[in-house]
Amino acid sequence: MKKLLIALAAVLVSAATYAQTPVAQVFFANRVTAAGLDAPVTLASDPTKGPGGTWSAQLFLSDAAGTSLTPITGATTAFNNAGTGAAAIADRYFKGITVDLPSTIAPLANQTFVVGAYPTAAGTFDAAKAAGTFGVSTPFTVTVGGGTLPPANLTTLTAFTVAIPEPSVIALGVLGASALLLRRRK
Repeated sequence: MKKLLIALAAVLVSAATYAQTPVAQVFFANRVTAAGLDAPVTLASDPTKGPGGTWSAQLFLSDAAGTSLTPITGATTAFNNAGTGAAAIADRYFKGITVDLPSTIAPLANQTFVVGAYPTAAGTFDAAKAAGTFGVSTPFTVTVGGGTLPPANLTTLTAFTVAIPEPSVIALGVLGASALLLRRRK
């Protein structure tokens, strides 16, 4: 009997140790028709086009001013490729994913976010930002879901543009770097 009580106590302690707290979640997408969310990302040089399938979007935790950005692990997704007909605008929207927020954020908490967009080939948002090829939304606040609630949609996200340097700017940069290297050799 004593062994049974000890085993039962061990099982209860183990179960209590592994009990999980509710995870706060958001649905990371810039278009959810049922929720009234339509925040396209367009090119600064051509507002009728989006960045398309060679770009990624990343969700960041932010302060209200948007000056402090903390990337959320697992919160990166790709943009869609443009289609034809009604799907011709698909390149303005990224693929929706459910994102688990850090454990410091509880369901039903108000949290400020920023969305960043960058060329996937750059590797990271920070690398693209250093190259001047990126876009970022204004900060927006959402009451997060999770736990017994569905993930919250980013309904306060607004449309934004991405900057792509002109080829002439890139060519001048390469020419300048070459001149510096040649000058350094002398």
